[in-house]
Amino acid sequence: MDDTIVEPEGSHEPTEYAKTPRKAAASGWIGSALEYYDFFIFAQAAALVFPDIMFPEGNPTVATVASLATFGVAYIARPIGAVVLGHWGDTHGRKNVLVLAMLMMGLSTFCIALLPTYHQVGILAPCLLVVLRIIQGFAVAGELSGASAMIVEHAPFGRRGYFASYTLQGTQAGQILAAAVFIPLSIVLSDSAFESWGWRIPFLLSSLVVLAGWIIRRRVDETPAFKEESTHGEVPKAPLVVAVRDSGSNMLRVIVMALMNVVPVTTATFGAVFATSDDYGNGMSKTNYLWISVLANVVAVFVIPYVGNLSDRIGRRPCIIVGAICSGALSFPYLYFVDRGNVVMAMITAIFMWGFVYQGYNAVFPSFYQELFPTATRVTAFAVAQNIGTAITAFLPSIFAVIAPPGGNTNVPLVIGGITFGIACLVALSAASARETFRIHMNELGKPDAVPVPEQEYERIRVAAHSS
Repeated sequence: MDDTIVEPEGSHEPTEYAKTPRKAAASGWIGSALEYYDFFIFAQAAALVFPDIMFPEGNPTVATVASLATFGVAYIARPIGAVVLGHWGDTHGRKNVLVLAMLMMGLSTFCIALLPTYHQVGILAPCLLVVLRIIQGFAVAGELSGASAMIVEHAPFGRRGYFASYTLQGTQAGQILAAAVFIPLSIVLSDSAFESWGWRIPFLLSSLVVLAGWIIRRRVDETPAFKEESTHGEVPKAPLVVAVRDSGSNMLRVIVMALMNVVPVTTATFGAVFATSDDYGNGMSKTNYLWISVLANVVAVFVIPYVGNLSDRIGRRPCIIVGAICSGALSFPYLYFVDRGNVVMAMITAIFMWGFVYQGYNAVFPSFYQELFPTATRVTAFAVAQNIGTAITAFLPSIFAVIAPPGGNTNVPLVIGGITFGIACLVALSAASARETFRIHMNELGKPDAVPVPEQEYERIRVAAHSS
């Protein structure tokens, strides 16, 4: 099937180069899946394995907090990576930054598999773990912003939400792989074998990421929007300076909306410790908990493109507002059922919270964030703002473990659920304050005076793009 779209002369879309939306979406999907597989196997290991093997024995609370902090340190590195890789993406192209980010991620993850434990080398073990996690965070900062920019700029007008959603579908697939790869190991291996060498297998498999990333990403076409700006000498020398000057208010909105990362943090990271740690006394097996993560993400993979398509019909803001408030509210019953050791209800609640309603935000933010900024600074503005927001949520698992420590008398569902819901409401308010973007042409995005296409004309264009 022909995947080439050439916009007509006089359009407010790039017209000098052809778009290839399916090719861009496929490469973004596969690349994001592979890179986020690497990123999230660390999250699983930080919750399930590292407290026992990478830190000194004697105080399980300290080990848990420290292990979750190594997960969070990547988010601190992400704003730095966003500045560097965002600059690279806006000055050298989306394709180049995606290849670079993938190679850095794959190599650092492979090295984690080779690390010695605390019992072998002492304090050097967690130090090396932190260094490699920082490299992971630096690399992943350029993935989502570069991949979604690639897809949005290749997508036909009227279908940007649908195509951009495949970036997040890829990240969900990566999370499925990250959780699923641990399941057979946790079933087949004894606890001692799993903690001795079994946990290293998922990290060793990242060597495939380097090869796959090089093959996939080198074949991606650069976007028409970037090539036009490059051809006409419109690429800024300092994208971050221009972005802050011209789009500072929208960057602030993205920072706040990116706090929605609190839901996966509560579900997948703190939730894993809360569910499986003997010190919390909930007694859920690691295998059962991993199945919760897998099934919720499987549902999300199927839901995401439908929500992306819905945002092309009704707008980005309604989807994000409803998704944020509802998924935040569902953190209360999810944590309640985990606290009661009710595996079935915890699984059902997680599937509904994460698999369905959270996708109102998750499937839409890649297109919405990109559309808030002009082509010249799109990757930088998205990357820096989004990664600052997620960095703020970085240490929430550790903070949650301090606020609600193992063996304490804290009502975890009420306290941690309340924090999660409060942040989700703040996200909804930020989205409501932003300008709607789905009916604005590519070349007009990020301009305060941009005029949206009239509804009837937009619907005609959207339907034509869908049928083609």
